[in-house]
Amino acid sequence: MPKLRLTLAAAPAAVALLAGLCAAEGTADAAVPATIPLTVTNNSGRSGPVYIYDIGTDLASGKQGYADASGAFHAWPAGGNPPTPAPDAAITGPAPGQSTTLRLPKFSGRVYFSYGQKLVFKLTTGGLVQPAVQNPSDPNHDILFNWSEYTLNDAGLWINSTQVDMFSAPYAVGVKRADGTTATTGHLKPGGYQGVLNTLRNQSGGWGGLIQTRSDGTVLRALAPGHGIEAGALPASAMDDYVNRVWQKYSSSTLTVTPFADQPSTKYFGRVSGNVMNFTDSSGAVVTSFQKPDSDSIFGCYKLLDAPNDLVRGPISRTLCAGYNRTTLLTNPNQPDGDAGAFYQDGVTNRYAAAIHSEMADAKAYAFAFDDVGNHESLVHDDSPQGASLTLDPFN
Repeated sequence: MPKLRLTLAAAPAAVALLAGLCAAEGTADAAVPATIPLTVTNNSGRSGPVYIYDIGTDLASGKQGYADASGAFHAWPAGGNPPTPAPDAAITGPAPGQSTTLRLPKFSGRVYFSYGQKLVFKLTTGGLVQPAVQNPSDPNHDILFNWSEYTLNDAGLWINSTQVDMFSAPYAVGVKRADGTTATTGHLKPGGYQGVLNTLRNQSGGWGGLIQTRSDGTVLRALAPGHGIEAGALPASAMDDYVNRVWQKYSSSTLTVTPFADQPSTKYFGRVSGNVMNFTDSSGAVVTSFQKPDSDSIFGCYKLLDAPNDLVRGPISRTLCAGYNRTTLLTNPNQPDGDAGAFYQDGVTNRYAAAIHSEMADAKAYAFAFDDVGNHESLVHDDSPQGASLTLDPFN
């Protein structure tokens, strides 16, 4: 079953095309209707309008576009160069203390929500330009907004909260099951929103620079560290000391990666030689190699830690990415490490991810692209969903 790990990190600096959204192929083994209800509840405590957008890839046609409040799909028209304005896809959201219900179609995409003003979407010849707020000239930079990610297909619904690109307006997601129960994730602890921001502000090493504030004093978001490096808000050397120590350790010892929980006999063995970490299989044959990663590769789980959709390099890379971000590679030579209490304990670590996980009510989050290694991600799923929910939570 697909798990969502959508990120702008691998896209060009100011542009992410909707084609980058994951498109899950369903199997017709469950009677999932063409649309299901999504109830959006505004518990934010903020005054002013809320706007909602359902944007993604229509799984029936493979086309990119948006859905209206009834769940009807509208394909994007052709874009241009320079980009042209996209059709207004905004759905009026609920007033404070109220709820609005719309319909989710069989899509792989995002549900955006914004406070106070509409988001700006444009179309290029290659597709939709999504917000890239690490770029100070992005037209959405000064808008308070966030998004959830979902796939609805014949096999069910997967919906998650995400902080892969930024930590911003708090919200939670849920899925209503056939037995009437609801599974939810994404709620912060009481005071958790300010808790994350305060932790970053009080952390040495430039982490407070991730926080972006509007001219009126409104905190808009904290950038994910990879975007912080791109924007010059976080030192590019943030993880270098840890990487150097990992490199030293595995120059004389072996890192064992068991990437599949249901295949404990499938193991790969990593050793450092010069600027390369080589992985061998049980026969001793080299199956893949990784250059010494930089901080951006670690935070984005890409570039020198690229994870193709295969059965060898990709699974090893995602395990390494989790180990680097959680800084468990020095304390445990057997990865992935399943002990959440051991995560983020090194003096050099992903402080952004650590702060978010510590303030989540269920400790689950998508604070980096492969935060689902070991099932620590903020995702809910049901193969026969009766409905979904998006709750806009308080900021205090």
